[in-house]
Amino acid sequence: MRSFSRSDLSDLFMAFAARMAQERPRLGALDGEIGDADHGVAMADGFDAAARALQRSDDAGEGLADGLTLAAHAFLNAVGATTGPLYASALMRAAETFGTQTEVPFERLPELVVAIHDGIEARGHGNPGDKTMLDAWGPAAHVVARDLPATDPVALLRAAAEAGSNGAEDTRAMMAARGRAARLGARSIGHLDPGAVSAAALLEVLADWAARHKDAI
Repeated sequence: MRSFSRSDLSDLFMAFAARMAQERPRLGALDGEIGDADHGVAMADGFDAAARALQRSDDAGEGLADGLTLAAHAFLNAVGATTGPLYASALMRAAETFGTQTEVPFERLPELVVAIHDGIEARGHGNPGDKTMLDAWGPAAHVVARDLPATDPVALLRAAAEAGSNGAEDTRAMMAARGRAARLGARSIGHLDPGAVSAAALLEVLADWAARHKDAI
């Protein structure tokens, strides 16, 4: 199985950006039910900025940490409010995880899920059941952490994506404890959390990307 390189990172973020652009109207509508309707814009703009920054500086000699740090800064510059700092922190944690190497074994790709979760958790101080993006990233990270090191990274990422999707769906029955939605109290029950829905979409993209590229030369 091949390695995961700095060039792959750029390609992966292009896939993230394309999916967030596709999901933008849906995420905006979901956020409009319990928030300020800007989550779709934030995710689309943030990942577009990160992907463009990575493409502009795609250097074979650049380490993965350099690329992830660049993506973090680009995301934060493009997105304010809550989402920007949370995903910037997530990407900075991923930079720490992958370090200065220009490429790592493909089997390490699932570690990205744990790093993103840990970065978001550390920055936002959220808890499971708060009706946030952690309710998708958390179950996914648990699946990955339980089965590392990955002998089949694609299967592991598929399982993580499924856990994330289930976690996002579970937010429908939760009462929001954080963010604008928390002001609704019990009225937030019955609505999906847009942050969890976007997280589940990113996890699906990651699994699909891994499946397409695991044997590429």
